[in-house]
Amino acid sequence: MDPHKDKQRQEILISAHKEFEKKLAIYAFFKTHNRATSQDLVQDTFIKTWNYLVKGGDIVTMKAFLYHILNNLIVDEYRKKKSTSLDVLLEKGYEPSADDSGRLFDFLDGKSLILLIKNLPLKYQKVMNMKYVQMLSLEEMSLILGQKKNTVAVNAHRGLEKLKYLYEVSTSKEKEI
Repeated sequence: MDPHKDKQRQEILISAHKEFEKKLAIYAFFKTHNRATSQDLVQDTFIKTWNYLVKGGDIVTMKAFLYHILNNLIVDEYRKKKSTSLDVLLEKGYEPSADDSGRLFDFLDGKSLILLIKNLPLKYQKVMNMKYVQMLSLEEMSLILGQKKNTVAVNAHRGLEKLKYLYEVSTSKEKEI
């Protein structure tokens, strides 16, 4: 090993570290959303660059080289399997639950809304059934009804407004009982 070349490599890496370290850290943080991880990745970038220089590698553009290595390290970080044990999660306060009451209420509300569609005027009934029961798109509904897509969209919007009103009226009556 030539001490002169070693000193030269150190100077190259030190100047690169002074010039690019903060920008690389910001870039890594933007990609990982974790300050500690981003700092580790930047340090690994400079370690890999040092190893490359020691092996006799020639770097034409330092900035491009550093960002290339950092990008590869970020990709490697994303690809790591992040497994968390249940014990660790329980220690942090996570408690698994199977509370499906919210889904049940949504399901029941949806059923009552479908029943309320029958109370709408006929032109809105057709559109609301096609949209929310049969799950058809506006294009499909316009083809079936022989109307313009915009007309179907307007009828769907108006029907939904009427359906919301009917739902509010029905739920307020239930609350009175």
